[in-house]
Amino acid sequence: MRLIPKSSPKAKAIAIFYTSTSGRNCVDKLVTYRVLFRKEPEGGYTATVPTLPGCISFGADLDEAKGMIREAIDLYIETLVAHEREVPTEEEKLEYTLQVEISA
Repeated sequence: MRLIPKSSPKAKAIAIFYTSTSGRNCVDKLVTYRVLFRKEPEGGYTATVPTLPGCISFGADLDEAKGMIREAIDLYIETLVAHEREVPTEEEKLEYTLQVEISA
């Protein structure tokens, strides 16, 4: 079975479609990844995908950063598939935001 990543430009979150091309059966799977954007002091935004270690990109503005990280995710997953590695998902992850006090 071969998986081919396809970006979904209409998705509100960063989502990737996978198409299985094993003979007649063709299955699409939509996977959504959480992306963190950090505004850089020198300008622009750095985008990271916590579920995909090392998947990082940069854009001059948020729109460009979103497009760049979408491409980085596609390439990251394409490489995993080519090397027959498991593609991580966020299906069973829980997210929590914790507020802490910092002494100045």
